[in-house]
Amino acid sequence: MTRLQGKVALITGAARGQGRSHAVHMAAEGADIIALDICSDISSNPNPLATEADLEETRRLVEQSARRIVTATVDVRDRGQLTDALDGAVATLGGLDVIVANAGISAFGPTVPVQGFVDAFDVDFIGVVNTISAGLPHLKSGSSIVATGSIAALAAQVNRSDGLGLQGPGAAGYGLAKSMLCDYTKSLALVLAERRIRVNAVHPTNVDTEMLHIDAIYRTFRPDLPNPTRADAEVGFTFMHAIPVPYVDAADISHAVVYLASDESRYVTGQQLFVDAGAALKAGL
Repeated sequence: MTRLQGKVALITGAARGQGRSHAVHMAAEGADIIALDICSDISSNPNPLATEADLEETRRLVEQSARRIVTATVDVRDRGQLTDALDGAVATLGGLDVIVANAGISAFGPTVPVQGFVDAFDVDFIGVVNTISAGLPHLKSGSSIVATGSIAALAAQVNRSDGLGLQGPGAAGYGLAKSMLCDYTKSLALVLAERRIRVNAVHPTNVDTEMLHIDAIYRTFRPDLPNPTRADAEVGFTFMHAIPVPYVDAADISHAVVYLASDESRYVTGQQLFVDAGAALKAGL
């Protein structure tokens, strides 16, 4: 398992969910890891975010693969904070080869204030821009940048401009941010191609993590029920896919990230990779 041997990978939102999965899978393939996460809640987001204990668990799991890891609590909305943490981590590990801009929040729900739009957009888009901007000076020829988008954000079910209804203003900010990543990654891929730095986006469908299993999302997918359960929501989740599954595993996304981080994808850039059980096909995207 040496597809990433000798590489150093930065992953934001690494304390749990997809970010932790990416860190574990990349370490198993030989990469040393820089794992960043805010490790605190954002007041407009109605559900708890990862904790410092979660980030320490990511450290433990990476070290099981006998790889080095540097962790730090960082808010991706703060470019200066990101730059300081990343500069120190790169000095410790000796370089940077891969950026996985993964940190994100959904802030779904009808009770979310307008600030939820601001925070979701700032984390999900500005945070990606900040992460890449902080890491770019460290990248060399052959490096790879991977941004986490969302197939749900590209579909009309979530990407509503009015921000009203069950989703709320946070969902509108989420949808706008994730959809803008398409043009951002394509444009950046063109700019960096001459330097042989690749830029791609992975767009997951529903992923079986803490971020999915919240009441507001259950209600979004089953508005016909007053108090939908997980089992109820899984019916709605499944309906959006061509392959009849309610969601994919975080590992399914990590396999795509490992490929895009590795030299196997050395000529793959500017791509929007849907890991979505056929949701894009079904939505006509």
